[in-house]
Amino acid sequence: MNTSTHTTEARLLSLNTGMPVHIEWNGKSVYTGYVKTPVHKPLFMSENGIETDGQGDLKNHGGPDKAACVYSAQHYPWWSQEMNRPFEVGAFGENFTVSGLLEQDVCIGDVYTIGTAIVQVSQPRQPCFKLSAHLERQQMIVRVRETGYSGFYFRVLQSGEVTAGDTFQWNRREGHGTTIAECNRLLYHEKGDTPALRSVLEEPALASSLRKHLSKRLVDKV
Repeated sequence: MNTSTHTTEARLLSLNTGMPVHIEWNGKSVYTGYVKTPVHKPLFMSENGIETDGQGDLKNHGGPDKAACVYSAQHYPWWSQEMNRPFEVGAFGENFTVSGLLEQDVCIGDVYTIGTAIVQVSQPRQPCFKLSAHLERQQMIVRVRETGYSGFYFRVLQSGEVTAGDTFQWNRREGHGTTIAECNRLLYHEKGDTPALRSVLEEPALASSLRKHLSKRLVDKV
């Protein structure tokens, strides 16, 4: 559990959006919203997401608990070396390319002001095959799970405008200090009905879909 607050300034380095498009992958057409490009003007964000942005699969992406996808720019040098290629911001399908918000520091329920909006951390980003298709790398899902470089999602508590260059002001934590890194460990490495699992399920701000998914591991569901 993380009981600290943030001491490093967190900043929105790039604001990225894009509507779903068809891309080719393994001889098939994939409809995806992973293709994001930087926007250099203020955009309005609400519980339904960010203007000029969309998702290709509304069953598994988007919605109030996934209003904005966040990814740390600090991971990009590692991926560039790993994959022997450069990356542009937004390459991992994120809306917010950020500094100062890493998985081991950010907790479920953390509330921030960004621009005139107020947002809250809801869950880790769980990569699907479309990330592999977008980056043309078969093993992307496995590598994201191994590294823990997942990113995470914001829900929107108060609608407002955000702009690249805005700083994040940490307001409060509605929860017990479960980090995104701890959630990732439970999702991919620590299986079964464990004390850590039950602790995460007690997080009041945990996204409902992830709560439902993890609750299936409970032996005693009463």
